[in-house]
Amino acid sequence: MPVIEWSEALHLGDAATDANHAEFCALLNAVADAPDAEFIAALDAFIAHTEVHFSEENAWMDAAEFPPRHCHRGEHDNVLALCHEVRKRTAAGDMELGRRLIAELPAWFAQHVDVMDRMMTTYLAQAHNAVATV
Repeated sequence: MPVIEWSEALHLGDAATDANHAEFCALLNAVADAPDAEFIAALDAFIAHTEVHFSEENAWMDAAEFPPRHCHRGEHDNVLALCHEVRKRTAAGDMELGRRLIAELPAWFAQHVDVMDRMMTTYLAQAHNAVATV
């Protein structure tokens, strides 16, 4: 059973962002479904995607000088730091903590998409349209 489903609520209408978000959901579900023996490998794939995903968003925000980019980037940095710490502890044997992270991330992600990413994609689309009309 998936811990998060790609849905209309997560769809923002920006192709690159939506593709990243759909992959985030798929990889998070893969970690949730992984047996203990494969959990770390699945978590590593999820973290690798998330690092690239967040790095892309950070670059877009920097390029457009998105005003609240530091707050948005802070959320990215905090989630990645948490993922790395939980990965370390899970590899040391705390499987319960690893499973807990995967159970909790969907709620954070839905909120992040709805507030932070929605604001970002709206701003970037408006900035792009303003440049296109000049």
